[in-house]
Amino acid sequence: MTITEKVAYLRGLFEGMSVDESTNEGKLFKAVIDVLDDMAYSIADVEDGMDELNEQIEAIDEDLDELEQDFYGEDEDAEDDEEIYEITCPSCNEKICLDFDMLADGEIECPNCGEHLEFDLDECGCGCEECAGCEEEDHH
Repeated sequence: MTITEKVAYLRGLFEGMSVDESTNEGKLFKAVIDVLDDMAYSIADVEDGMDELNEQIEAIDEDLDELEQDFYGEDEDAEDDEEIYEITCPSCNEKICLDFDMLADGEIECPNCGEHLEFDLDECGCGCEECAGCEEEDHH
């Protein structure tokens, strides 16, 4: 039973009880039922709007999935397995997320400020001249 149906049931009970609407109690009950009726219709309108928005969001999500398939050519689950590296641009101090292939290219333009950033994967930072994927403790 919906809220609107429940309020209609209460209205029917009120009318069936033959409450004198000229008394204070009768006026109060009628006013409360009128407010409940207005609220029930407002809630029904909000629920209808939410249903419509959910349908639109699902359609957008499906379209986005198709675009991702066309653009990336792989499932989004496969993307989740890829390791992501986070760097900070020295010019704008904004964080940038990159995958290994982007790092291996050796350079990018910062998407935030356009600064030219270069990456040297010949050294891992510990001076061992291994790739960027090595861990320092393995080389000491």
